[in-house]
Amino acid sequence: MSARNNVAPSTIGVDLVDGGVVVEYHDGREVFYHGPPEPVEGPLTTPPGKEVHVLVTDPDGVEGVMTYVNDRNTHDDILETTGVGRVMLDRDDEEELFPGVTVATEAYSIRVEADLSLVDGRVFVFAEDEMSEHAYELVEEAD
Repeated sequence: MSARNNVAPSTIGVDLVDGGVVVEYHDGREVFYHGPPEPVEGPLTTPPGKEVHVLVTDPDGVEGVMTYVNDRNTHDDILETTGVGRVMLDRDDEEELFPGVTVATEAYSIRVEADLSLVDGRVFVFAEDEMSEHAYELVEEAD
């Protein structure tokens, strides 16, 4: 398998609907992430071994940027035509995806952290494989 590169995301369409989140790629395809997303206060550590997608939306939830974390299956050209980005992390690595949103490796899991005071919108995390799908929304910690 060839090495994969980081790919910068572009703004894509988003539709927050009952039961999940619809992402509208540049190539006209749509993907439905089942939900509703579970609210999570503070950093989120995904279940181990899952494909992790991070979506940061605008305040209205009608557009956003999506980044795949450590995706080794999707070719760079496909990502570029869909508008989805990718970040490849090494072991014990951390990367800022978007101002205020960072991802890091944590054993076989991915940790996603958001400083929501810096994010002018919403932060969703999707972790999935052939066996299960998990949807989360990072929210402000309750006082």
